[in-house]
Amino acid sequence: MALAERHLTPWRGLPISSGAVAAGTATCLAGALLAAGLPPASGQSAAIQPRVVEVPSRPAFVHPPGTREQPAKAGQPLPGRCLLRTQRPGRMQVQLADGRGFRLGGDAVLRLSDDALQLERGEIIAWLKPGIRPSGPLRVRTRVGTASIVGTTLFIEAGPDQVRFLSWEGKVRVDPEDGHPPVILNGAETVVWKGGAWGARTRLSPEEARTRRRTSRLLNGFAQPMETLPLVERTLREVSAAGPVDASASPVR
Repeated sequence: MALAERHLTPWRGLPISSGAVAAGTATCLAGALLAAGLPPASGQSAAIQPRVVEVPSRPAFVHPPGTREQPAKAGQPLPGRCLLRTQRPGRMQVQLADGRGFRLGGDAVLRLSDDALQLERGEIIAWLKPGIRPSGPLRVRTRVGTASIVGTTLFIEAGPDQVRFLSWEGKVRVDPEDGHPPVILNGAETVVWKGGAWGARTRLSPEEARTRRRTSRLLNGFAQPMETLPLVERTLREVSAAGPVDASASPVR
């Protein structure tokens, strides 16, 4: 279920306004490539530079370093440290390098950084294209922990009172910021941070999995493909066939 996102407050560890000034096209491109998990190199083509590929609903905005915020549009390149923002019902899809991508929605704020996607609030679904061999896992940082996509598809809801991490398909590693041991999620497994504590790692029930698939703003309503959707659908069929299963009998500690 989607989190209530009223009265959201900024994460003070990640300022919304950009104080950095772009140091030229080469610097921006290098930072953007790093954000996608690729080392910068001479002669990199614009085809692998992170860019917006679809904006199915608005408001949705892009704030490049050293410039003003502007409406997001398909084909728009995203320089390093670029800030992305959506307001309900706004959504956007971004293509990174090396078969990586993500969709952003809700009242979301996200910044590209050198080694991760910095999600301050809102909803994100991120994926690794099947069959690729990335240089490293795609990481999404939140105020309570960092999720690394080891498998293919990750979903995060970051609200004011709780943060949910969900592996739609494949393995996702969650490293809590408070020093708790890492949590490994497999397909259709979720863990929630709420009220300063981590809950149990559990598997979605068949009913919740079907409801999320049917109502998700990020799984539905886009023209551009999400290459891992067939794998997500396979996981949903497996969940429905197996019935509800507890992935862990104890809280994350």
